[in-house]
Amino acid sequence: MEWLIIVFIMLFVFAPVMWLKPSPRQKRTMAMRNHASRKGVTVKEEKPPMHAFKGTMPAYRWHFPKQQPGPDFVLVRDEHASAALEPYHAGWRWRVAPLKPIPPGAAAPLKALLERLPLDAMLLESTPNALTLWWWESQDATRFDTYLDDFNQLRDQLSGQADRASQSPDLSGSRFL
Repeated sequence: MEWLIIVFIMLFVFAPVMWLKPSPRQKRTMAMRNHASRKGVTVKEEKPPMHAFKGTMPAYRWHFPKQQPGPDFVLVRDEHASAALEPYHAGWRWRVAPLKPIPPGAAAPLKALLERLPLDAMLLESTPNALTLWWWESQDATRFDTYLDDFNQLRDQLSGQADRASQSPDLSGSRFL
């Protein structure tokens, strides 16, 4: 009888430790996030640019150079978009379309990437600061590596394609002469 009480007490002590142990999915996503960070991708949990979305989701960001901002646009997968939104390509719709057309050098890589993205990728957003993929991290680091070159190429093609000219002040004073 005493050994049964000892086993029960041991289980009672170790149960909280087992709850704190990361699940296999948590281990996989942490390994992928660390791998992506080493490859120059910023990963954060944030609220995505979706109407009435509650909570946060992972955002993987490829930053544009500060001197070459990117365009503003948001593409949403059909399953998460209103039918009123304009279709773009391969089951994606414009939530926010760019003011200027996507340059031909960037349109082909963008379309190819949209065709390849995993089904849990919900949004692809471009701001003057970064290109961002909003997704639920269904894949591992090895599979994610297959997208890195495509995202880097797309970021490079969109760099300097800002919808608006920068509003930096003219400090030379020549306009006042």
